[in-house]
Amino acid sequence: MRGAAALDVHHQPAEHTPNWDRIISSPLERCREFAERTATVSNIPLEIDEQWQEIDYGDWDGMPIDEWRQVAADQFRAFRKDITALAPPNGEDFMSFKTRILDAWQGLANLKESTHILIVTHGGVMRVILPTVLGMPLNRSFPLHIPFACLSRIVVEWEEDRFSASLLFHNGAEYAGGCDSDQS
Repeated sequence: MRGAAALDVHHQPAEHTPNWDRIISSPLERCREFAERTATVSNIPLEIDEQWQEIDYGDWDGMPIDEWRQVAADQFRAFRKDITALAPPNGEDFMSFKTRILDAWQGLANLKESTHILIVTHGGVMRVILPTVLGMPLNRSFPLHIPFACLSRIVVEWEEDRFSASLLFHNGAEYAGGCDSDQS
């Protein structure tokens, strides 16, 4: 994550690191710890927001993917054909997750005073946001390569009470040599 965000081993910004004026993070540990450290080192306001956390996989949470595919084989097949079919037992169904993420996305409109926000979140969240920005059906998001520590930049423009968004780049740090597998 440090490499993707162009931070050195001490979380200090590199010359080409964006000048974020706010960080919003999922409360889940893998995102929150990075966001807290980055905010502290860079003296940037941090907001931990539950809306940006990954889908709640309920009984499947923490289950190895191979075991999950066996336990949930029918639902996994349906999910690969139709992402909206995801409904983990005792978890969050995909349509509720989608609504939560799009509400958080729309909530950015309330942050007009912020000009550069770093959102530290999860791959599933990006499988809702990126297709929304690109105007593509969610069921077509599987061809999008969203690796761990992926950095995407989206520009948002406000017109009256609505905003539009454009994808500037996706997973750009990988091409800059910033995504080493041993970095955290």
